Amino acid sequence: MSHTDTLEEKAQATLAKIPRKKRIITVSLYCICIVLGLIFGYMGNTAIDELMTFIATVFTRLFSFIAVPIIALALISTLAKLGKNSGSGRIFTHAVFYTLSTTIVAAVVGAIMFWTLQPANVPAEVMGMSTVEPVQPTSYYDHILTVIPNNILQPFVAGNVLSVLLIAAAIGIALAVMPHNERRDAVLNTFLGLQDILFLLIKWLLAILPIGIMAFIAQLIAQLGQGVILGSLATYFTVVIGSNLIQMFIIIPLFLLARGLNPLRIARGMLPALAVAFFSKSSAGTLPVTMAAAENNCHVNPKIARFVLPICTTINMNGCAGFILITSLYLMQNAGIEINLTTTIVWIFIATIAAVGNAGVPMGCYFLTISLLSSMNIPVLLMGVILPVYAVIDMVETGVNVWSDSAVANMVNKDLAADLKKEEAAEAV
Repeated sequence: MSHTDTLEEKAQATLAKIPRKKRIITVSLYCICIVLGLIFGYMGNTAIDELMTFIATVFTRLFSFIAVPIIALALISTLAKLGKNSGSGRIFTHAVFYTLSTTIVAAVVGAIMFWTLQPANVPAEVMGMSTVEPVQPTSYYDHILTVIPNNILQPFVAGNVLSVLLIAAAIGIALAVMPHNERRDAVLNTFLGLQDILFLLIKWLLAILPIGIMAFIAQLIAQLGQGVILGSLATYFTVVIGSNLIQMFIIIPLFLLARGLNPLRIARGMLPALAVAFFSKSSAGTLPVTMAAAENNCHVNPKIARFVLPICTTINMNGCAGFILITSLYLMQNAGIEINLTTTIVWIFIATIAAVGNAGVPMGCYFLTISLLSSMNIPVLLMGVILPVYAVIDMVETGVNVWSDSAVANMVNKDLAADLKKEEAAEAV
């Protein structure tokens, strides 16, 4: 008997070692590709730079190809399956609560950093070097109109995530309230089948992801070698990056700890998504990897992951909130507008609302800030001077956004996963 137990224990130990070996191989492969990316980027070889740019572009296109349909299918299938009597309302409420909480705190941290370091104005002659083209003023009504689709295909073709979410939510809710019959089940099964196909494509993409990371790093190093950060922007740059790093390494971990979650364990599980976010500069494009990492590595309930993460990709923009607030105050200060405590408090809320409405695409915060300030008749020529340093800012912002998305999904899972399992068990009986 003891001998049999020993054999069983050995077998279990052997099985337990397989995932560990797989993780070691995966981490080693990532490290090798990161080192290769650094080497290729520093070489400055034109042919290699072109190859790395090509590979990075291929991966960016693949992420974009999968991101929009996975957002729609995840939201449709989750809403449809949750139905009227399930926890869909609770999931949404918890997700929005954590999203608004973290986003407001991010804006507050940005305001504190701005007041503490007080970045100096850019010299007028430097602002004259700006090459940004004038932007037509747009109001919030115009922003709302861009969300409301007039063609069911156009939002998917244009990658308008907010419109896609609106269409998907409408279809998902309609399926949830429809009478359960063969036609309703056939439509839902079609969506579920398409979702399974996309998750298989994501699995294949993750298998070759280290190659993409290598190309992204090489491309970044080459770009940094060609760019110059203006000395007059050093403090502004420090304020933006510093506020994002505080949000990433202090604020979000504190939220997780307050919910009884281990930030290091979650960060380790979400590392593939964070790496892709950092180098791709697109939280929407990173969504497939974020969902896979949350479900497979952090064991987030699929119902929660596939409902919360697509929503968070659009409305949970911690990094963007800090950037909008700091940049807006900085441009207003350079335009001669007095920045006082009241102005800062008002802009905390403006930045939070604007960040919630921002799309998770590369440079989304940059263009949103230009539109926002132009609509308020604030000069935006300085955005052209900020542009050379924005590539690095955008990378850090996207990493913060995806890290916050991951935290929200894990916190909602902590709150509701047990209740969802009980509901599933009750439905099975």
